[in-house]
Amino acid sequence: MNLNHLHLHVADVERAARFYESLFGLRRLVWHGEALFLRDDAGMDLALAPTREVEPFPAWFHIGFRQQRKADVEALFARMTADGVTIREPLQVMDDFAVFRCADPDGYQIEVYWEPDPV
Repeated sequence: MNLNHLHLHVADVERAARFYESLFGLRRLVWHGEALFLRDDAGMDLALAPTREVEPFPAWFHIGFRQQRKADVEALFARMTADGVTIREPLQVMDDFAVFRCADPDGYQIEVYWEPDPV
């Protein structure tokens, strides 16, 4: 059994969809009422539903996007920095881990990371 669905309330569905499409490769799947479902290559669905006020999550809460290679983390960090995406925690690169945290347009914290698969 796999975790395959995350539902976020966002101030602007189109703005949020463009963010996740352009930076993380999610694709529009289907509208259910006012909620837009995006899907990634692994079958993970991200539902974006409109709200008048985005309720903040606890400071520790985040969602993560694991990258295939360390260089992918570095490239995405450079792109987000150039695009003016809010960076919450700067890029850290080590031999066995690369990570940074950013915020989506509604302030949800996202961790972008790479680590090798366990042997």
